[in-house]
Amino acid sequence: MIKHVQEFKFVRDHFKGHGIHWKIFGWLRSFFKQFYGSVTEEDYTAMRLGFIVKHCSGNPKFNFYNYMIRAFEADYKKVVGISWYLWALLMIFLLLNVHGWYVYTWLSLAPFILLLVVGCKMEHVITELAVEVAKKHTAIEGDVIVAHSDDFFWFHRPKVVLCLIHFILFQIAFEIAFFFWLLVAYGYKSCIMGRHAHAIARLVLSVASRILCGYSTLPLYVIVSHMGNSFNKAIFDDNVSEDLVSWAQSARRRKGKNKTNNVDVATPSTDERHGGVVQMTDA
Repeated sequence: MIKHVQEFKFVRDHFKGHGIHWKIFGWLRSFFKQFYGSVTEEDYTAMRLGFIVKHCSGNPKFNFYNYMIRAFEADYKKVVGISWYLWALLMIFLLLNVHGWYVYTWLSLAPFILLLVVGCKMEHVITELAVEVAKKHTAIEGDVIVAHSDDFFWFHRPKVVLCLIHFILFQIAFEIAFFFWLLVAYGYKSCIMGRHAHAIARLVLSVASRILCGYSTLPLYVIVSHMGNSFNKAIFDDNVSEDLVSWAQSARRRKGKNKTNNVDVATPSTDERHGGVVQMTDA
């Protein structure tokens, strides 16, 4: 059945028209939508179908949900890990803790602001997918199929979002742990705690950031991060992944042996380099 593109709820919700004012409206809508119903059923269905058509066209019954869960489990190991550059950045913040600069306040405020920016960007990727459909089609037969592209992401790299989320969660965890360490070690009325209003505000901001990240940002990342040109190795089952890794390692070993054999064949022997005759001389 052929339908006009505006008859599809996915397109109708995200695409309102052309022009700069509609682009501004799209960004504002993306910003506020991360706080409620960040991914609707129509959004999920369109993105799932687009992924299957692009990467699994031979398997229309591909389980996209299980694939997302496996991919997120692999990414989650990176999110909860601690990298050296995060500690280095934290040391710089602590060294800049000069009276009057309110470094600890910025340490709590910066992840919260960055979290809002990341969530807005993820929502806007969904909007851009709908806009591309509306631009390329007037009528559609069947279901909406979105076109995936790395151009929707910062620096054309979907994994940049994962690095930002990693940084955000690390900063939030440090702020909460640091507050309770000061509370237990020195007490609430200690001068090291600073102004009580600022300390409570930092704690509330960190907890709110944690809740927002778990409620909206991470679920958005789990789905939207697969709207690029590539796919995660989690698309294969565990047994298939192990077989592919073993096959790749065997191929590398065979390639290395072939190179060694070719070098041995191509290198002339000592006798050949000296004309094939060894002359003995008396000392």
